[in-house]
Parts: sequence; structure tokens; C-alpha cells
Amino acid sequence: MFSKSLCSALRGVNSYLIKEVLKCHVNNMPNIFRYHHCMMLPESVSQSPDFFFRQLLDYESSTYTYLLADTTTKEAVIIDPVLEHAERDTQLIKDLGLNLKYAMNTHMHADHVTGTGLLKKLLPGTKSLISKSSGAVADIYVQADFDVQFGRHKLTVRSTPGHTNGCVTFVSYEQGIAFTGDALLIRGCGRTDFQEGNPKTLYNSVHNQIFTLPDTFKLYPAHDYKGQTSTTVGEEKHYNPRLTKPLDEFIKIMENLNLPHPKMIDRAVPANRVCGLHDVP
Repeated sequence: MFSKSLCSALRGVNSYLIKEVLKCHVNNMPNIFRYHHCMMLPESVSQSPDFFFRQLLDYESSTYTYLLADTTTKEAVIIDPVLEHAERDTQLIKDLGLNLKYAMNTHMHADHVTGTGLLKKLLPGTKSLISKSSGAVADIYVQADFDVQFGRHKLTVRSTPGHTNGCVTFVSYEQGIAFTGDALLIRGCGRTDFQEGNPKTLYNSVHNQIFTLPDTFKLYPAHDYKGQTSTTVGEEKHYNPRLTKPLDEFIKIMENLNLPHPKMIDRAVPANRVCGLHDVP
């Protein structure tokens, strides 16, 4: 019933994917491996044994925080911490015997107050880090191609403005992962109707700085509102309902979202300009 080439292609593929491919075959699709019908899952990059990764969640703002570390040197960084969870994050860092080197943000957030400033108080020696273009106070300012080093590991900065002027994506080429902040979300993207937002700039940032990474790279956003935790470059290039559109159509979509402003914007933005310490005792 099935060709030898099909059977050969399915060797080693997980059962769920086999079912999907066979559906396409039975339905007489002209190309069973055509991306927008049956996307074959590429092999992901394996993380090295001395690389620690932990994804944490703030339910109130649907914000993801990421704790990364070198398990040999114990140096760690935390990405997009939330004020209300600074003590949780501090306890986890202490439990794991890590030394927090940097508390860093992908951009100046409008929907929550960053935990960076409080983490600096709770874990002396920690330095804050953010894009030079963000307009926020920090110990260390980064720009494109800056390497954030922790132990033998590093995150390379890619400038991805458009949601805000100071948005950056942190990339670990060795681990095959990138932290996209609000620039690129899972099947979505950050809004562009406040905080220097610009849809054309965002479109170009994603296409030139994120979609140019290998398709296998896993992407970890700053938020998700549907319970998903990660995606890949390949998935978003083929299935993102906004960013797969031509530029002019993308601009129209973004200009007509008609979303309410984040409920915490009036508190979060002033606080985040000063490392989240605006009203922290």
C-alpha cells in the first residue's frame, strides 16, 4: 500500500508524527512532507550536561522567568524576573547552590514590575542588565553582539526592537535556544501600539534576527497566554498567523488589534525605569 520511500522516511519517527504523515498520504496530498500540511519535526539541539535550565511562571501576568547556570562554576543568570516572585527565585538559587551573576531583562516591561532590583538586595553581588536603548537604569547596558558570560556559557545579544526600542533576544548558539522576550511569542508577537512600538520595525527584527536562526532552535518567550511553554524557529516561520504574512498585511493586523492597555502599565513602567525599586522598601 505504501511506497518503500515512505516507509524508509518513517523509520525512527515518533508514532504521533507517523499518524499525521499517513493521514496526508491517505488523503492523496501531492507532497506528504510539504511544510504547511505536514511539517516533519527536525532534530533539536541537545543541551550540554553542564548547562542548567529552569523555566518559571508568574500566573498573574503569564510571564516566564528563566534561570540558567553553569553547573560546574555555579554562576547563574536570571531572565525577566517578576517582583512578586523574587523571594521564590532567591530560595531556588540558594537551594541549588548557585551564585546569581546577572538579573537581566529582555526589555522594559509594561505588564509587571521586574524583580531585578529586589534580587540585587536579596542576593548581594548580583548585577542588573538591560539593553542600552531601553531607557531603564541598570549596572550593565548591552547592545547587539554583546556576550553575557556565566561560567563557560554565554548568551549573545541580538537587537530585536519593535515592541519597544530596547527589546533584545538572548541566544545560546551552543544550546540551540533563544529567549525572545515580547518580540516573538508562540504563534504571536508583542503589541506595537505603545512604548515606542512600531510594526514595521518589529517585523524586520523578527525576520532578520530570529527567523535567520536555524529552524531547530527552541524559542522561549517572555509570555504565553494559552499554556504553551516553547516553540521553534521552524514552527514560527511556518505557522505564526501574523509574521507569515507580507509586511503590509502584518502592519494592518497590528494597527487594528484594538487591545486595552496593560492594567499595570502606570505602575510597571515607572518602576521598571529604576530597576523595579520604585515602591519597594
